[in-house]
Amino acid sequence: MEFTKSLIKGNLIKRYKRFFVDVKLNQEIVTAHCPNTGSMKGLLDEGNDVYLSKKDDPKKKLKYGLEIIKTKKKLVGVNTHMANKIVYHGLSNNLIKELKNSEIIKPEVYFNKDTRFDFLTEKKNQKSFIEVKNVTLFRKPKTAEFPDAITARGSKHLLALIDATKKGYKTYLIFLVQIQNVENFKIARDIDNEYYKNYIAAKKAGINFLAYRCKISSKAIYIDKKIKIINE
Repeated sequence: MEFTKSLIKGNLIKRYKRFFVDVKLNQEIVTAHCPNTGSMKGLLDEGNDVYLSKKDDPKKKLKYGLEIIKTKKKLVGVNTHMANKIVYHGLSNNLIKELKNSEIIKPEVYFNKDTRFDFLTEKKNQKSFIEVKNVTLFRKPKTAEFPDAITARGSKHLLALIDATKKGYKTYLIFLVQIQNVENFKIARDIDNEYYKNYIAAKKAGINFLAYRCKISSKAIYIDKKIKIINE
């Protein structure tokens, strides 16, 4: 996914009220929208380089949006709204080898009245549900982790994927790793042990877990390569 305009580099001052970040741009301090409701654990040190998009919509109260944070020499894509766009681009351009040549790709499809998955794909009459989780946590240089906080919603999605598998759908959960140059992925069991238990149950039930790393720059973010899941 290409950014419509080049991003603007600044320095993080602080994040607050979940949706706001103060950023120093040259000698000016601006408030930008933070499109990530998660904990953003490990990303929010004061002084970190950040990259902002500029909004041209006059109806928007904030002129800037936070897109990328640089920490520990790695660029990290933090805009959770970009995750499904990146995966849709990946599905459409056959960047995800397990889901190549999908004949139909439908975003935001209801499985039941309580659960909507990110994508439904069809290929040779086989329907597949796909759920996407955006990954921004790394505590070791080469290993990405999820989740970065307790996620009851994440566990709910795992249980729904198990139900979909029982009903004959092929099911996938894609951990979209928006972190430069990591080589492995793991479930952060110490952060949410309940999610880890549900992950193990889902794996046994036949859900396909994939971790794909992104290539990140101030001009574009797109799927780069598959990385190893090391919880097995």
